[in-house]
Amino acid sequence: MNTDSPAHRGAGRAPHPFAGPRPTTGGPVRRTLLRTALTGAAALGAGLAATRPATAAPHTPGNTPGTAPRPGTPGEALAELAAGNRRWRAFRERHPHETPEIRRALTTAQHPFAVVLGCIDSRVPPELVFDQGLGDLMTVRTAGEVLDEAVLGSVAYGVLELGIPLVVVLGHQSCGAVRAAVEAEESGGRLPAHIQYLADQISPAIDHGKEGDARIDATVDANVRLVRSRLAAEPDLAAKVDTGRLAIVGARYELTSQAVHRVA
Repeated sequence: MNTDSPAHRGAGRAPHPFAGPRPTTGGPVRRTLLRTALTGAAALGAGLAATRPATAAPHTPGNTPGTAPRPGTPGEALAELAAGNRRWRAFRERHPHETPEIRRALTTAQHPFAVVLGCIDSRVPPELVFDQGLGDLMTVRTAGEVLDEAVLGSVAYGVLELGIPLVVVLGHQSCGAVRAAVEAEESGGRLPAHIQYLADQISPAIDHGKEGDARIDATVDANVRLVRSRLAAEPDLAAKVDTGRLAIVGARYELTSQAVHRVA
């Protein structure tokens, strides 16, 4: 999939690692992440470049000894995740970056190249489905990828403090949190304790054009779009998106095929 951002139209670029059209952004939300001077309108626009080189490089800022250079652009980060998911679904995992040398290096610094906001589902651990290792990903997990201030602050820390160029909102097939929200709305019942909070947050994404399992499946995608658009509407993140230093994308993991694909 190719980007169609104005900043990169007509330039040579590699196909997008996650298939599907570019996500759209949503309306503003009232929260902001870390109150910095960065402002700007939300838009997804990032140059998509080649995958990370396979050769090791000396230790430099943003690079851990004994590893290949850290992906520094949204496109490089996407390509690395796509390559890792290909290994995962082909049962050719490398389980990278677990050596004693790397473990020692990571005691003093970390340089993750992507934030993955995913569900708590035990079948969808981001480090495994993208075949990444220690220090590669900053993962934030809540049921149904639900946002709150702690989640927003965690994403902001990765982007604004660590310079991470990519945020992926990762939904998945057969999401139990989404099912609970859909079934609660249909029944009119209340869910126990704090689970109702999750349902309330997912409720705006419920697809009312379908029924049964098809409604749940469509709502999984709609919820990814909703969460992605809320992140993209945050001024601090939008400013980085506008300059091409950050991409915020929606994606979905299929339990049946182990493949990750883009959610438009």
